[in-house]
Amino acid sequence: MSTAGQVIKCKAAVAWEAGKPLSIEEVEVAPPQKEEVRLKILFTSLCHTDVYFWEAKGQYPLFPRIYGHEAGGIVESVGEGVTDLQPGDHVLPVFTGECKECRHCKSEESNMCDLLRINTDRGTMLSDGKSRFSKDGKPIYHFLGTSTFSEYTVCHVGSVAKINPAAPLDKVCVLSCGICTGFGATVNVAKPKKGSSVAIFGLGAVGLAAAEGARVSGAARIIGVDLNSNRFEEAKKFGVNEFVNPKDHNKPVQEVIAEMTDGGVDRSVECTGSIQAMISAFECVHDGWGVAVLVGVPNKDDAFKTHPVNFLNERTLKGTFYGNYKPRSDLPGVVEMYMNKELEVDKFITHSVPFSEINKAFDLMLSGQSIRCIIRMEN
Repeated sequence: MSTAGQVIKCKAAVAWEAGKPLSIEEVEVAPPQKEEVRLKILFTSLCHTDVYFWEAKGQYPLFPRIYGHEAGGIVESVGEGVTDLQPGDHVLPVFTGECKECRHCKSEESNMCDLLRINTDRGTMLSDGKSRFSKDGKPIYHFLGTSTFSEYTVCHVGSVAKINPAAPLDKVCVLSCGICTGFGATVNVAKPKKGSSVAIFGLGAVGLAAAEGARVSGAARIIGVDLNSNRFEEAKKFGVNEFVNPKDHNKPVQEVIAEMTDGGVDRSVECTGSIQAMISAFECVHDGWGVAVLVGVPNKDDAFKTHPVNFLNERTLKGTFYGNYKPRSDLPGVVEMYMNKELEVDKFITHSVPFSEINKAFDLMLSGQSIRCIIRMEN
């Protein structure tokens, strides 16, 4: 029986207060409006961004709210004007978007869509400024335009990537955010050559994905830099073959790396958000050809300080957003890399829990035990 055009009642994990366990509630999900699609979420996973805003470290926390933005699902119904998706399509919702009409979307160099770029403050849909979620007649706010901690959700069509229906959604769902961010930062922006050296600052999920990008690119030396030496053994699975803990040295880590590599690495990718790590990542690349790529998000008051001669000596500093991938155009191709065994995704998935135990996923991440925990919407 079709549910198109009808309000759907389903279970969702609602955050009623900052930092408090999510509560499984029955909510109502309204039909999609113009340029929107309603999705049935089958698998979702927890990302540090969810935790950051759930803890209300974001500047403008909105509650009650439904978090979640890494997921895989099926299109349940589409709103007016949607032509490139239809019910039954397998999709990945993405926290950013691609309207295909703005200057950024039409540029081959940018993925920063004017209409759909990430907005952590907005808790409603673009078309009418209203939420599609409610409980007892009162609205529940969206998060990043995705809100995948719900059995059904509504997204703008520009934030939904149609993928190969043969791809296992319980694996490729993690490509919606952190894995593509790190992997793309290396392969699309840093672009290390075969046999080169790459330093990865931060060995969390995004850093490990950046290391995977270096491995796939054929880098010979992949140097992992992290303040937590307990992460080093796991990082070997992602191609990291040398390690530096800055706490073990009495000199700046960029000097340590320069000594290890006869003047500096060919490429570096920073995945921590620490301003000092960003400076170190830039200053550790070799003069003449070194390229550093910044991925982590710094504090709003941070300032990047380095001597101008580091640029004059032909070091290059770049930044990236979502690995420079356009969600609708490029994400299907990343899924195909997984299907063709060119990209290993399974090793990022360390845990799995049923939706009823979603708070356990938070505990695993906060304790540092998980890289990615899959949350199964159907037990």
